[in-house]
Amino acid sequence: MRNPTLVIFALLLTLVLTGAKHTERNGGVAAGDIWCVAKNNADDTALQSAIDWACGPGGADCRPIQLGGSCYDPGDIQSHASYAFNDYFIRNGGAESACDFSGTAALTSLNPGHGSCQFPSSSSLKSGNVSSAVYGSTVGLGPSADLNSSPSICLDYIWFFMGTVYVILANLL
Repeated sequence: MRNPTLVIFALLLTLVLTGAKHTERNGGVAAGDIWCVAKNNADDTALQSAIDWACGPGGADCRPIQLGGSCYDPGDIQSHASYAFNDYFIRNGGAESACDFSGTAALTSLNPGHGSCQFPSSSSLKSGNVSSAVYGSTVGLGPSADLNSSPSICLDYIWFFMGTVYVILANLL
C-alpha cells in the first residue's frame, strides 16, 4: 500500500482547489443569498449622493424608503442606501459590478432586512425574474437560470468525487 499521508494530502488539496473555484465564481462570497449594502464606514454625503443616483438615473425602485414605505426610517441613511443599492443590484442581474457606488457599497451574505423591511436577495433572480411579491410586478433580468446553482458548480463536485474515488482506488491497487 502507498503512503497514507500522500493520500490524505491529495484529498485535502482536491477539496481546497474545488472550494476555491466555487468561491471565485461568486465574487469571493460563498453561494447562497447575496445582498448589496452600504459600507458602515461610508460618508453620509457620499451615501446621499449615491442614493440620489440609484433612485434617479439608476432606476432603482425607492418607494419603500420614502415616507410611508416599509423601509422608511428618516434617521438611518445607511439603511436607506442599502435598500437603494440592493434594488439597483438586483435589477442589474446581481452583477458584482452593480454593487460599488463609488466605493460606498459591498456585497454581503448577511440579510440586511428587518421587521417589515425586507430586501430581495440574489436568489430573487431565479428563472430570470424578480419575485412579484417583492416588487409588485415581474421584471425580467439576466440569464434564465438559477445563478446560485449553475451546472458548472455541480460539475466541480462531480469531478471532486471522481478524483477522490480515483485516488483511493489507485492507492488500494
